[in-house]
Formats: sequence, C-alpha cells, structure tokens
Amino acid sequence: MKKFLWALVVIFGIILILVGSQVRFGIPVPQLKEQYANDDSKFIHVMGMNVHYRDQGDGPVVGLVHGTSSSLHTWNAWTDSLKQNFRVIRMDLPGFGLTGPNPSDDYSMAGYDHFLHAFLDSLGVGKISLAGNSLGGNIAWSYALEYPDQVEKLILIDASGYPRTTELPFVFRLAKMPVLNKIITLITPKFLVRKSLEEVYFDDSKITDSLVTRYFKMTLRRGNRQALVQRIQQSAKDSALYKRIPELKMPVLIMWGRQDQWLPLGEAYRFQDDIPRAQLIVFDKAGHVPMEEIPDRTVRVAEQFLSR
Repeated sequence: MKKFLWALVVIFGIILILVGSQVRFGIPVPQLKEQYANDDSKFIHVMGMNVHYRDQGDGPVVGLVHGTSSSLHTWNAWTDSLKQNFRVIRMDLPGFGLTGPNPSDDYSMAGYDHFLHAFLDSLGVGKISLAGNSLGGNIAWSYALEYPDQVEKLILIDASGYPRTTELPFVFRLAKMPVLNKIITLITPKFLVRKSLEEVYFDDSKITDSLVTRYFKMTLRRGNRQALVQRIQQSAKDSALYKRIPELKMPVLIMWGRQDQWLPLGEAYRFQDDIPRAQLIVFDKAGHVPMEEIPDRTVRVAEQFLSR
C-alpha cells in the first residue's frame, strides 16, 4: 500500500513539474520593445492605450489591419512594396502586439470600430483604403459599414465575420471552455503557437524559429492572453452583423488562400455573392495568411487594385 501511495505521489509530482514548466508570466512591454520596435515604430495614446503603429510612405492612405494573435509585423513585406506609392499605416490592435489590452475590455466589432476611428482621427486621416486579414478583415468591413464616407476601397484577405460552418480552431475552442480558458492565460506552451502557425500556413517550411518566437512573445505580452479569451467570448455580440455586408458600396477586392484551414474557400464565395461587383482572387498553395506567406504574389494584386 505504501509503495502504491509513493507511486501516486511521484506521478503527481511529475505532473506538477511538467505543468509548472509551461507556466509563462507576462513579458513586460519595455523588454518586447527592444526586440520588436524599430526606428519606424511610433506610439500614440488612444482610448487609454499606448498604441504601437508605423506610418510610412507618401500618397493615398492605406491602412493594414492584422488578425487574431498577430501584430503589425505580419504586413512587413507588403509595407516595403506599398510605401513606394502609398502612405501605409498599420497598428497593433487592442489586445494584441505591443499595444496590449483595452482598459475597457471591449473587444466587440463596435469597440474596434470606435478604436480605429479614434486612432485615425488622432493621425488626422480622413479618406483611407483598408486591407484586413482574418479578424482584421472583419474589422475592415465593419468599419466601412460604420464610416462609409471615409473608406475608399476594401481588401478582404481570408476575412472572418460569417457564422461558422466548420469547427473552431483548437485555441478558440479552449478559450470558450470554463476553467480551461483561465488556464491558458497562464500556461502557454510554445509548441501550441507553432501548431497554430502550421494550421494557418500552407507551406510549413516557411515557418522559421524566429517567426514562431515573435508570435509566441507577442502572445505573452502582459494582458494579451486575457484579452484573447475576452475577444473570443465576446464574438457572439457580432453574430448578426454579417447581414449588413450587402450594404458595402465601395470597390472591394477579396483575396483568399485556397488551402485555408481556418476559413475555407467557401467563405470567400459568400463575400463575393453578398457584395455587389466584388472581385475575388484565389491564391493556390496558400493558407489563412497569404499576405504573410506569399507576400510578393499578393501585394502585386493589391497594388493593381489600389492604383485603379
């Protein structure tokens, strides 16, 4: 009996050690700035947040909006090309990147619309074309519905917003589970970040260690994991907004990775059916983040659309 009890103690101890080894405390912003802010990085106070953004180039204004658990860095290659002919503005959204959590804990589409309007107003931006990926695409078309006179053109890249017809990605399912959603704000194994990237990329050979580390560290920015859970839980507030998509009247370009596992190609056709005169371009051998995975191919199409 004693041997059995000792075995249980040893097994329980091993479990505690394994779990404890995966506990990750939030990384302070100054530490992240040293690695992920550069000479083009700027910070501006908007709605109680110190928003990280970059404003590069001259010409018609183009705003780039990233997706869930991403950051403005996802647009690096696009910016290098677009800034030759456009003024390119990108930011870390509330709840992500160096910007971090929203003090109001509002991660609804209405909350993001309000933030984006306040942010652009702070920069003195009036007319703008918006390109958004995933959650960023949802924010882009929601913002265009709310402020139609300010948005000249829309580029929706594997954009979200319709009621799901497929199972949620693993991390999203965790965030909806009581108790477990508390645990993931403390325990964040790096291999889960790599797994998520392998799901959103088609070509896993493009997933470098530095890419995984950047996504991992941005996730660990203080407050971001709690904000992610809140965003996923609040997404139900926006469940009926898709019914207004046919109201979009500005030129719209839909871009989609054919091998997107998170939002299958059928979602692209829903946007095309609902938006009058929308143009759809499908990229083969690309997943959920084609602007990051195949930037050269996608940015050429975007530039042609924006230059018309």
